[in-house]
Amino acid sequence: MLTMEGGGETPVMLSGRLDATQAASAQSYLDRLQGVVTLDCSDLQYLSSAGLGVFLKTHKRLLAGGGRLRLTAVNRHLQDIFSYSGFDQILEIEPAR
Repeated sequence: MLTMEGGGETPVMLSGRLDATQAASAQSYLDRLQGVVTLDCSDLQYLSSAGLGVFLKTHKRLLAGGGRLRLTAVNRHLQDIFSYSGFDQILEIEPAR
């Protein structure tokens, strides 16, 4: 299960699992946002390749409109996923403290 709250001027809080079953609803939620979008990943427990696809599509769409996607509070496990997939070279990622 994935929950998403916030947006606009406040970070989008992600909580739960972003996998293939949640990808379409997550994409729909993120498609409504413009400009600089910050995703707080402090409660994101799991990220599949479908979730990576959501982030990439959102990143490309925001860049085309002059915005960007930022991921904050990314735990070590998710950092490893971004590193292994090369997404750490594409996305702006801030590790958890």
